[in-house]
Amino acid sequence: MVLNNDWKIFLDDELHKDYFIQLQEFIDNEYKSTTVFPKYDAIFRAFNLLSPDKIKVVIIGQDPYHGVGQANGLAFSVCDTCKIPPSLKNIFKELHDDVGCDISACGNLTQWANEGVLLINSVLTVLESRPNSHKDIGWENFTDSVIKKLSLNYKNIVFILWGAPSQKKALFIDESKHLILKASHPSPLSSYRGFFGSKPFSKTNSYLLACGNKEIDWCLN
Repeated sequence: MVLNNDWKIFLDDELHKDYFIQLQEFIDNEYKSTTVFPKYDAIFRAFNLLSPDKIKVVIIGQDPYHGVGQANGLAFSVCDTCKIPPSLKNIFKELHDDVGCDISACGNLTQWANEGVLLINSVLTVLESRPNSHKDIGWENFTDSVIKKLSLNYKNIVFILWGAPSQKKALFIDESKHLILKASHPSPLSSYRGFFGSKPFSKTNSYLLACGNKEIDWCLN
């Protein structure tokens, strides 16, 4: 599992903790013995695309897609040629209703990362066809620490928390320095319980502009 140097420095203490060393050994063995998503070199892709000091927005999902070829290391994102999953369809619908972006035919969200959006899951790996299969093996400790450190070391980040697992991260965010936006998960099972109409994209940009930062171009080319 490879993190770029900026993140290695930022998370140095965490990477040397016993739980993380054990997690890394466990994950390495899982990839050798079974089918795990995303690809090994994409586990930390969300981090490696965006240095900590460039982050404007953090969107936190649950765990990666568990179908073949879907997960690309960014939460909610899929490969260019993949069918768009239901949760992402709903995100695109809210994006259209909120800020008027055309609904994209491509589910790859790398462009958002390039705009300053860190797209991470609470759990960074998953076994094929087994959602939540890598829950409670240490990833939550790691991503909790990431959120804590971002909250402590920076200011004026927007944290978008969709669904109950993501909303647990609110405990680690200083609301006097950052904006937290909570809504139900965009899954078809819960999207009508507060996700639709939550306007996370326009609220994010209003906050960023009020803080003197450049807004996010959410519309995908």
